Amino acid sequence: MNWDQIEGKWKEMSGKARASWGELSDDELDQIGGKREQLIGKLQQKYGMERERAEKEADDWARQQES
Repeated sequence: MNWDQIEGKWKEMSGKARASWGELSDDELDQIGGKREQLIGKLQQKYGMERERAEKEADDWARQQES
């Protein structure tokens, strides 16, 4: 699934994101709003990830949503 689709379905997708990254609060997920850059930033902030790893995790997660 591409990020435009994820952004359009974020209300549904945020629960799946919460299952993957439990440290993200509902408020933070609302702020992210399905935007890739916002998610990457929050992953870096909450989990102390380097940008490259956060990008990989976000993109891997997005690809898994197609299944």
